[in-house]
Amino acid sequence: MKRITLFFYLFLFFANHSIAQDKLLDGIAAIVDEEIILHSELTQFTIQLALQLKIDLQKEPEKIDELRRATLENLITQKVLLSKAKEDTVIVEEQQVEEILNNQIQQWTQQLGSISKVEEYFDMPIGKIKRQFQEDVRNRLMVERTQQMFVQTITITRQEVERFFRTMQDSLPEINEMVHIRVLLREVRAGGKGKEEAFKKISEIRDRIVNGEDFATLAKENSEDPGSVSAGGELGLIQRGDFVHEFEETAFKLKPGDISEIIETKFGLHIIKLIEKRGERINVRHILIQLKAGSSDAEKTRAFLAAIKDSIQTEDDFIKMAEKYSHDATSNDNGGDLGWFEVEGLQIPEFKKALEGLEIGEVSQPFLTEFGYFIIRLDEKREGGKLNLEDDWQQLEQFALNQKSSKKMQEWVEDLKTKIYIELKERVN
Repeated sequence: MKRITLFFYLFLFFANHSIAQDKLLDGIAAIVDEEIILHSELTQFTIQLALQLKIDLQKEPEKIDELRRATLENLITQKVLLSKAKEDTVIVEEQQVEEILNNQIQQWTQQLGSISKVEEYFDMPIGKIKRQFQEDVRNRLMVERTQQMFVQTITITRQEVERFFRTMQDSLPEINEMVHIRVLLREVRAGGKGKEEAFKKISEIRDRIVNGEDFATLAKENSEDPGSVSAGGELGLIQRGDFVHEFEETAFKLKPGDISEIIETKFGLHIIKLIEKRGERINVRHILIQLKAGSSDAEKTRAFLAAIKDSIQTEDDFIKMAEKYSHDATSNDNGGDLGWFEVEGLQIPEFKKALEGLEIGEVSQPFLTEFGYFIIRLDEKREGGKLNLEDDWQQLEQFALNQKSSKKMQEWVEDLKTKIYIELKERVN
């Protein structure tokens, strides 16, 4: 899927304490269709961006004014695209919204030290924090989806790429050393003793519930789901498609008050209690015990990957093994192909070390990263230098497509603005 960033997003809903408070009608900066932009929002986003860009709020007032104008324009653009998304009935998966919120809560928990510290910081329980931000996250995803759908309609011809290269070749950046690689990832997953211990723990918790102890209390004491632990494991009303298949399959079969057997998902082991059912929507509590891999699990994973590495003789061998065994969902369908990368730009530092001394067509020994164990195959390699049409066609094609898409997107947004009600209440000098 082709994707470019055409507008910097100013949905910084998770960055500031005051945004978590109920918005007061403190004055309207702009009206876009049925949406409003408050003075406080505009000020807050401007300050956030100024801090990111290291602009001195006191000493550089002209830059702040310029930034405020740009911020207002971008907020209006976001509202226009949101209006278009609603008009086109763009749908985003609630599971994606939930995952983004849970990931953010997990980050906050790590930064502040505990769930209670997060609740203290925002001055509200986790459940309310999630509800506070749900619509904002959903709207942002709708805008992104709308942009993606528009960009996917844009194509570029060979003549346009060649014209782009002739026009821009003197200003195009030189490339550093680049590699074309394939990867095979094996996550270190809990098994053996670690899984036994987790199963024992959650079995004991379930026995206590069955024997009459309160589910919510035990969830607060034991659950390892940061997004629901403070609410006694309660997830609120969910519908089919909101959560992973194994969880939903069990939850929707329960009757109010029922306690599920222990189930396993990619997140760990769960016990579920159905609170209520409203048609195709249910409200449940759950207790999660995460599966923590141990050193023996890591060694089994490394040994398994080493055996795969030793069996690979050709590129076709690697492709078949990656398609069959890789846990990397972004590349396993195409034989582990990650495409071209600048060596210095590789985001996983262990990749750089693994590539040292690796010859074209060679496969590395298994190496450990934060994601699990990898082996990589070096398919191609080229030295740095000026881009040229023969060797760098795909990259130049993407550059040209990005430029064309950006221009078309801006034209499209300006056209949308002529068809929607926009009223500026604040005149930024």
